[in-house]
Amino acid sequence: MSRNKRKEGLIRDLAPPSVPIKEWPSQERPREKLLRRGAHALTDAELVAILLRGGTAHRTALDVARSILSETKTLRGLCAKTPGELMRWKGIGAAKAVGIVAALEMGRRVQAAPGEDRYVVRTPDDVARRLVPRLRDRSTEVFLVLVLDSKNGVKTEIELSRGTLNASLVHPREVFKAAIDNTGASVIVVHNHPSGNAEPSGEDLEITRQLVEAGRIIGIPVHDHLIVAGNSYTSLAERGLLER
Repeated sequence: MSRNKRKEGLIRDLAPPSVPIKEWPSQERPREKLLRRGAHALTDAELVAILLRGGTAHRTALDVARSILSETKTLRGLCAKTPGELMRWKGIGAAKAVGIVAALEMGRRVQAAPGEDRYVVRTPDDVARRLVPRLRDRSTEVFLVLVLDSKNGVKTEIELSRGTLNASLVHPREVFKAAIDNTGASVIVVHNHPSGNAEPSGEDLEITRQLVEAGRIIGIPVHDHLIVAGNSYTSLAERGLLER
C-alpha cells in the first residue's frame, strides 16, 4: 500500500468515530437488510461488511469495506487479494482476511461446479466453464490436469504445479502418473496466463508436443491443452496445434 494511502487510512482512524452500525435504523443495517430483502438487495460494500463483522474504533465495518473496494474497484479485484494483502488494511486481522478469501473461493467453486454427478467434457467450452472462474484471478501460473474416463467424464482434477508470474513447470511423467493413478482413459491439461494474454508461448507449444507424444506411447491421449487468460481462453486442439 502506498504511503499516501497509509496516511489517508491514519487520518480516517483519527477522525471522529462513525456511528456504530448497531445504532443505525434497522432497515439500513446490512444484516437486517439481507434478512428482510435478500442478499441481492445489498451493495458490494454491504456484502463485504457482513463478512468483516466489525470495524475499528473509529470506522464501521461498512467504512472499512468501502475503503477496500475503493482500491480493488470491484469484487473481482478483491478476489485477487491474498490474506496477507487484505491484512494491510486497518481493521482486518488474520481471521477477517481468511473469512473473506474463503467466502470468495466458495463463490468460485459454486460457479465452477458441474450440474451433474459426472461432469462430461464435450467441447473446450465445457472445460472453460469449469475452470475459468477458478483460474482467471490467480496471480501466478497454475497447471492442472483433468483425468477423463472412457466417456469423457471428469474423474478427477489435479493441480500439478504453481509457477512464477511468467512460467509454470510441469513434466509429462506428472501428468500421466495422475492419469494412471486414477485409471484415466485420456487427459486434458489447462493452465493460466496471469498476463491476460491467452496466446500460447513457445514453452506452451513445446510442453504440449511432449505431452502428446508421451500420451501416444502410453496409450492415454491428450485431448486438449487450454490456456486461460482472464475470462478468455485458447484451445490448442481447436487451433490444430496438438498434431504439430
